[in-house]
Amino acid sequence: MKAVILAGGSGTRLWPLSTQDQPKQFHKIASDKTMIEDAIDRVSFLEKNDIYLAINEKHLKLVKKLCPTIPDKNIIIEPAMRDTASCIGLAAAIIAKRHPNEVMAIIYADHIIENKKEFQKSLKIAEKLAIKENTLNIIEVPAIEPNTGYGYVKTKGLNKKIDQVEIYNLDKFVEKPTLEKAKQFVKSKKYLWNTGLYVWKASTLIEHYKKLLPDTYKKFEKMMNKYDTKDQKKTLNSIYPTLEKISIDYAIMEKVNPKEIRIIKTKNLKWSDVGTWETVWEFVSKKTGKNSISLDCKNSIIYSETGRKIISIGLENMIVIETKTGILVCKKEDAKRIKELQSKL
Repeated sequence: MKAVILAGGSGTRLWPLSTQDQPKQFHKIASDKTMIEDAIDRVSFLEKNDIYLAINEKHLKLVKKLCPTIPDKNIIIEPAMRDTASCIGLAAAIIAKRHPNEVMAIIYADHIIENKKEFQKSLKIAEKLAIKENTLNIIEVPAIEPNTGYGYVKTKGLNKKIDQVEIYNLDKFVEKPTLEKAKQFVKSKKYLWNTGLYVWKASTLIEHYKKLLPDTYKKFEKMMNKYDTKDQKKTLNSIYPTLEKISIDYAIMEKVNPKEIRIIKTKNLKWSDVGTWETVWEFVSKKTGKNSISLDCKNSIIYSETGRKIISIGLENMIVIETKTGILVCKKEDAKRIKELQSKL
């Protein structure tokens, strides 16, 4: 198995902690290691030669400093931000060229997974399915609360069990729902949160690109003709930015016949995509006592990264974040609107 750790995101919703120069995957949020280091540790059963990193070129120096054990040839540099269909497809094309019929796992550097043992077990089960059935496999987690920030999958009957792990058929994908629908999803127990943790043969995925995205497939072919040669960078810089900017969910997964997809249901993965300040707060709150002093504050996130003290009185449902980059002050319900200000930031 080859693991592809996606680390090219900008983490714009977590400003001012996460910036374009140093997105959230390069911060220590859930442990004493940065998130990208935690992601590498999560696949510790693999040799370092089996781990790939997909990154933004501006972060190359930082990545080499944080991840010195990953071979240079395994660092995939995205010449432009073209979303996950382009990034994952490029990684699949590279792996398929170097290692025909190899299984690859897609892992996000900015996710938190606390149950490493269950995660590794799920990866290995998904690998067995990929080898035996040529399926596209997703490791999912039960929807335990009506979260409107996540996508969902609806299951359609138990397919089989492997080592006591339930494998389900897919009914459909559901985008981020309304609160009322999310409550219905949780109550039905047929819906799981869509983590985006994929496992498949690289060659199998490429065949789906050939069928569903023929223009993109042809561009991958052109890039692979020059990959691992002296013209690699020049060719990627010329072709990659012309790829359609679209997620792999929209481009591939939602168009594939559901019979070709398997859902690996985890029991206690303790997964989070750390996409909002509310989520981050679950992991950093223990670190903030010495930096903040509050009086009569309720349900508020108050955090200082620099060590400067924040004095707050009478705040309710507020977010106050102070870092070297800047200061964020807003209502908790408005935190998701940070993206609206990115051009000015």
